[in-house]
Amino acid sequence: MKLRRPSAGAISRGLTILAVVLALGGICVLVYPFATDMWAAKIQRSFSGDLAASADRYRNGEIKSGEALTRLEIPRLDVNVMVVEGTSLAALKAGAGHYPKTPLPGEPGNVAIAGHRTTYGKPFNRMDELRSGDRVILTTPLGRHVYEIEATPRVVEPDDWSVIRRFPQKGSFLTLTSCHPEGSADYRISVRARLVDSQEIVAQAS
Repeated sequence: MKLRRPSAGAISRGLTILAVVLALGGICVLVYPFATDMWAAKIQRSFSGDLAASADRYRNGEIKSGEALTRLEIPRLDVNVMVVEGTSLAALKAGAGHYPKTPLPGEPGNVAIAGHRTTYGKPFNRMDELRSGDRVILTTPLGRHVYEIEATPRVVEPDDWSVIRRFPQKGSFLTLTSCHPEGSADYRISVRARLVDSQEIVAQAS
């Protein structure tokens, strides 16, 4: 049986459809980061007043995944973002999330927080610029905790979870993690800080 060659019109239509599909794909790639940023901004706005309202729940360990846990500020990088409890895909749509099995801000041990670098507000976009001595501030319903970066960020394998585990030395620490390089999850970038100051906040019962 002889195969029929496609007509010039059919080829032209096929090429047109292919061009449209590729163009739409390109537009989606360009629009996606902006769409996620808008989504994260919407979530962040919804947290207004949440910390003050959740003092009792925070004290009792009742903050659920996706709910506001602490405000994170990095003055050197102009970062000011609300961190939610949890690091699931849904929780991290807020931009940054607290690893559930790690201590809470100000507590002994290693508090660990993950954040996006290229989407959902990209709060950790400039994380690689952090240097020893830079300050990271975590404000919870119960206190304000200032951490100081101990060393420049380091890059580890994506499945290397040792960076968020409890350290053998005594004290209170903070570890920030994100994907590396930007736009890729091939590696993980992390930076560690030590608690240098804590101030209690007198919160009203909710």
